[in-house]
Order: sequence, then C-alpha cells, then structure tokens
Amino acid sequence: MNCCLLLPFMLGIPLLWPCLRATENSQAKEVEQPVGSHLRVKRGWVWNQFFVPEEMNTTSHHIGRLRSDLDIGNNSFQYKLLGAGAGSTFVIDERTGDIYAIQKLDREERSLYTLRAQVIDITTGRAVEPESEFVIKVSDINDNEPKFLDEPYEASVPEMSPEGVIRISSKMDRELQDEYWVIIQAKDMIGQPGALSGTTSVLIKLSDVNDNKPIFKESLYRLSVSESAATGTSIGTIMAYDNDIGENAEMEYSIEEDDSQTFDIITNNETQEGIVILKKKVDFEHQNHYGIRAKVKNHHVDEQLMEYHTEASTTFIRIQVEDVDEPPLFHLPYYIFEVLEENPHGLFVGMVSATDPDNRKSPIRYSVARSKMFNIDDNGTITTTSPLDREISAWYNLSITATEKYNIEQISSIPVYVQVLNINDHAPEFSQYYETYVCENAGSGQVIQTISAVDRDESIEEHHFYYKLSVEDTNNSSFTIIDNQDNTAVILTNRTGFNLQGEPVFYISILIADNGTPSLTSTNTLTVHVCDCDDTGSTQTCQYQELMLSMGFKTEVIIAVLICIMIIFGFIFLTLGLKQRRKQILFPEKSEDFRENIFQYDDEGGGEEDTEAFDIAELRSGTVMRERKAGKTTSAEIRSLYRQSLQVGPDSAIFRKFILEKLEEANTDPCAPPFDSLQTYAFEGTGSLAGSLSSLESAVSDQDESYDYLNELGPRFKRLACMFGSAVQSNN
Repeated sequence: MNCCLLLPFMLGIPLLWPCLRATENSQAKEVEQPVGSHLRVKRGWVWNQFFVPEEMNTTSHHIGRLRSDLDIGNNSFQYKLLGAGAGSTFVIDERTGDIYAIQKLDREERSLYTLRAQVIDITTGRAVEPESEFVIKVSDINDNEPKFLDEPYEASVPEMSPEGVIRISSKMDRELQDEYWVIIQAKDMIGQPGALSGTTSVLIKLSDVNDNKPIFKESLYRLSVSESAATGTSIGTIMAYDNDIGENAEMEYSIEEDDSQTFDIITNNETQEGIVILKKKVDFEHQNHYGIRAKVKNHHVDEQLMEYHTEASTTFIRIQVEDVDEPPLFHLPYYIFEVLEENPHGLFVGMVSATDPDNRKSPIRYSVARSKMFNIDDNGTITTTSPLDREISAWYNLSITATEKYNIEQISSIPVYVQVLNINDHAPEFSQYYETYVCENAGSGQVIQTISAVDRDESIEEHHFYYKLSVEDTNNSSFTIIDNQDNTAVILTNRTGFNLQGEPVFYISILIADNGTPSLTSTNTLTVHVCDCDDTGSTQTCQYQELMLSMGFKTEVIIAVLICIMIIFGFIFLTLGLKQRRKQILFPEKSEDFRENIFQYDDEGGGEEDTEAFDIAELRSGTVMRERKAGKTTSAEIRSLYRQSLQVGPDSAIFRKFILEKLEEANTDPCAPPFDSLQTYAFEGTGSLAGSLSSLESAVSDQDESYDYLNELGPRFKRLACMFGSAVQSNN
C-alpha cells in the first residue's frame, strides 16, 4: 500500500527544484504545488515533498535531489540539510544537492520526516535563498505477515451446541473427547502477489451438559446392623456413578421401597455417596433381616435434557440384623404403687416384671437399690420391711434392678414410685407453746388467750378443729372456752378476782378434735399464771417479771457451772503438784550440793600435778582401794565382800544408810519405776572389795554359780533371782 503525505514547503527567490527517484515499479513525477496557500509561482515548478516508495532495506539509498534555479553548475553553491533526522538518517551532497538515506527506514516505526534545506554562496558565505521546508514520506511495503494479537485462543462450546462462528462439523460428546485444537490461518492482499499469512491455534473445550443420569454399578448391596445400635447410626454406604462433571454430577439418594420405615438414606455432598442410617431400633428376635430398594437422581436437570433422566437408576439393599446379648426388659417404663400408712411390715406393695429378650430366656433376679423400707423377691413382688408413716415421707422413689442369672453383667433398672396414703392417725395439737397470764383483779368474761391447732395428717377436705374443755375443767368455774369455728378458740375468765398467794397457777385441759374419719381427739394442757398487775390491768408487767426470773435462774446455773469448772481445774493442778513433789523426794541427792571444790575457769590446767583446783584427798579412800582381781569371784565371796563393804572405811555407816534409804524408797513408793529397773545412786562410796564383775574378765564358767543370795535382798530382786536361777538350770 502506497500513501503520500503533503506538508507545506516554504519557497523563496530563486526556487529549489526537488526531484524524486522511485524504486521498483514506481516512477518519478513532477507535481506543481502552490507556494503558500493559494500562490502559484510562474518562474518554475516547486517541489515540496519526496516519496520513498518502499521501506529501505539498504544502509545508503538515494532519495532525491534539491537544486536551486540559480545553480548554473559551476559548483559555487553549497547545499545544507537541517531538521530531525538530518545527518543521522538523511545526508545531502553539498555540491549536487542529492539526498541519501543512510539508515534502514521502517514505516511501522516512523512514516514521516520533516526537513529544511538551505543554499549558500561559497564565495560570499551568504544564503542565496531562505530556508525551505519539505517532507520525506515513507511508503509501506508488504513486509509484515498478519498476526493474531490475543493468542493463544481458547473457546468453550457446550456439547451438542448449534452453529457458531467456528462451526462444528458433527455432533460432539464431551464424555468421549472434551478438548479440540484448531489451527486458523489469516492472509493479506487476497488475490495479489506478495501476500503474507499468519497462523494461530485455538483450543476449543467442550463444556458439560447434564446428558447422563447417575447409575448404580452394583445391583445388590449387603449390609448388617447390630440390634443394639441406636437410632441415627450409619450402617453402610452405597455409590452411583455419573459421567457428567461438576454441578451436573451432583446426586440425591432416597428410599424407594421400605415397608417397615426402619431405614433412611442421606447424601454425602462431598463424596456423592449414599449413607444408609437406622431410623428405628431393630430387634433380632422380632425380625432378623430387611430388604429395601434405593434410587438415585441428579439435582440439577434442564428441561430440554429431561429426556435423558426419565427413569432413575435403582439398587436393592439387603440388611441383616445381628443378635447381641441384651439386658432384661421391663414390661413397663415405670411403676406407681399406693399403700396405706401404719400397716405392719411385710405388706404387699406391688409387682414388677422383666424378661430376657434373647432366645435363651435367662431367669431374672430383682433387687432394690439403697432402700431399707422395702424388699423384693425373685418374682418381682415388693413388700414393706417396716411400717410406713406418711407424715415422715409421703413418697418413696425406688430403683428396681433386674439382673440376668446367666450373665450378671446384663442389668437394667426402672423407677418405682410408692405413694403412702394417709390415714387419720394423728390427733390435732396446739400449734405452739402458750404462756398465759391472768391478773388478780381480772373480771369475769375477760379474754386471756387465743389458741389454734395443727394436724400432721393430710386431709382430702380442709382441716376443721373443734375445741372444748375437759369434763373436770367444765365443772371448774374459773375459766371457759369459746370455739370461733375458724380453727381457733378463746379462753375467758369465768369469775372475778384471783389470788396470787392462794392459787398462783391454773392448769386447763382442752380437748381438740379433728374432722377426720374416724375423728381423733387430743387433750392439751394450757398453763395460766396469776400475776400482780398494775392499775391498767396489763399482764405485760407479769410477763416481764417472769422473764427476769427465768434469766436469773439461767445466771445462777451459769455461775454454778463456772464454779464446778474452777474446782476441777484446781484438783488437776493439785494432783500435778503432788506428783512433781514426789519425784523430787525420789532423787534427793540431786538437791545436795557436791560442788564444794568444783570451779569453772578458762585457764588450761596443769594435768595431774595441778592440785590447786580441788582437794584430791576427798576423792581417795582412806582404807580400801579398788584392785583388779584375776580369776572369778564366787557368789559366797560376793556376799562376804558386800557385808564387809558396809563395815569397811570411815564412811561405811553413811554408805549403808544411803543404800537402805534407797531400798526403802523403791519398796514403798507406788510411783517408783517398774520391776527390775535400774536405780541410780549418785554416791560412789569408798570402793568395793569385790573388784570388777564384768564377764569380759571372767576366766571360768559361771555354770556352777548360785544366785540364791538375790532372794535375801527383798521382793524387788525376786524376779531377778528367778531369771538367773532358771538360766543356770537350763544351762545345766
């Protein structure tokens, strides 16, 4: 395609004659152009544009020539090229005015160049003509093939669709092939030489329509359920398949045939499975198998596609009930019994019954949980163990347990409610304790007390009480009673004046009867105190005095209790003091002062040579020193040495006296330590002639030794003598 762009060309005097050289099949043409808007120059032709007939594929190409009318060919003029692209894209021969393109021209990048030309006289250096503006227009050639701008192309066509821009040549089924690649070719210059073409690929996807119904792959499903399963339990799944996809493959399962109404099917929307659930409890002994038929259909079906969904797919489900060992089953969910109160123990209350629902029919054992008032035997008969009192408890809530004898782990329980029916076994009585007072100066007919009654029995009708005085009090003219007929009565004086000194207290026997069947009557005693009232005749003063008397009595009781407590504590302290004193007398040596020559100091002693701190003579025996004896000392020698030790030395009398005192204390003191215990003697004495009695230093055996001398020391040593005597006999 060739296009020309005309731009204004400013001319001066003399004129520039531009020339155009066409390439390929184009030829140069001279065009007469006006100068200015409507000016036509008479001196010659004016060229104001160059045509480049094709895109330049070479780096140097002759475009055309600029030549002035004044140029006579003597090379005295110089041509210059100015404007955008001058020197970089286009150059001019300064002598001849020829214009060349030195770069490849691309119309798609730039199709128009505006330049200016100027002619200068070389000799004078001045411009021969003013600058002239001209245009170089790049014409197009077919050097670009057609291109698809938005490839790759993808189209979605519903299967079984009617014609479109891209037509389908035959009926297509997405379930057989869901994608098609189509190659599209585009050509330009149709029917002309040099035409170019471009191709692209179009991916055509067939979208799904709901032209397939869901179908069960299995014609029979076998499931099982335990008879102990709860309602709502899932017992299995069924599955249908649909060749459609997405929304068109969504299914809905349902029960088509189930006469027992025992099962139901729900749809899992995520997995498109049918879940068979238990709608009602099943019983193996009642029915051990079931047969149901299920169907499936699509959720979304267009009206024009209903022909593909006329008949839904179905399948048969066989369900087997599994037997389990069930607990006993009571015939009723609960029991209610009624029994009269005050009946003797062993009274029949009612009977419950439970059976083993399994085929083996195990015997049943009954029991009552947490109740001491009732009992039940193996037949289910409930009896009382003691008389019942409705006023204590009107209802008893029992829990009866039934246990299989063949399997004690199978247990079931039911509630049993026992209502105790009322009988009129309680007579009415005063509703409270009454404190009644009458003044000495009270007149006849004065009301001194209003009384009421209560009845612990339950009455079908409203309680009604009747009041009257006993026969003895009726004959007594001091007081009388009036029944108000509203379950209350008033006590009135029947005489004028009372004597506090003569009769300070009156006791009135009042009979109260109820309206029960049979009617019961009770005798209630009303105590009336005579008091000295004030001038107004008020009994409040009398009540106040009575209160003070009662409080005084309470104060005296409190004081007496405190005195008793003080006496008890005093006795305890006295006993503890006596015991402490006896302990001090038991060890009197602890109170003696043996610290005569004992000093406490911080200086280091001088050893055995230092005799300044104590009297060494007091520690030594004047006559007898202990010696170590070799060999065994016999018992006779020990007794002899013992007697000698009591007589030897200047302090033998003191030692003997000390030993006898201790022995006497041990024999007579009831608080002394137990038998054969160690007595502490804090008196060393003058030593012993017997020497050491240690068995470590004994050289001979003591089998022939006699311990009879221990019997001579008194009853406290008798046990010790027996122990040593028996030991010697056993050794012999």
